[in-house]
Amino acid sequence: QVQLVESGGGLVQAGGSLRLSCAASGRTSSRNVMGWFRQAPGKERDFVGSITWDGWTDYADSVKGRFTISRDNGKNTVYLQMNSLKPEDTAVYYCAVRTSLFLGRQVTDFGSWGPGTQVTVSS
Repeated sequence: QVQLVESGGGLVQAGGSLRLSCAASGRTSSRNVMGWFRQAPGKERDFVGSITWDGWTDYADSVKGRFTISRDNGKNTVYLQMNSLKPEDTAVYYCAVRTSLFLGRQVTDFGSWGPGTQVTVSS
């Protein structure tokens, strides 16, 4: 099993930045796809972005150009740099692992999840 723990969430004003981290432990593989999702109150969990082991990325249209995913395979850690934050970015952000070399966008594409970290953007 893979254990994931997110960190770096918090309260930020609109236009500000935050950097989330997700540390993986247990039966990890540096060749897995890592993803970020988010869930606002009363809404479904939505895809934010994902990254392959060798750095190929995919982003939701709503965050493209503002968010950047990166990873450090030596540290089993993936990052989500969030810039130009908007109130509509407010959500719990989740890190997830997909045991595949190929990118995915669906919740069901990912098998292990962290507990999430709250991001709140004030207007």
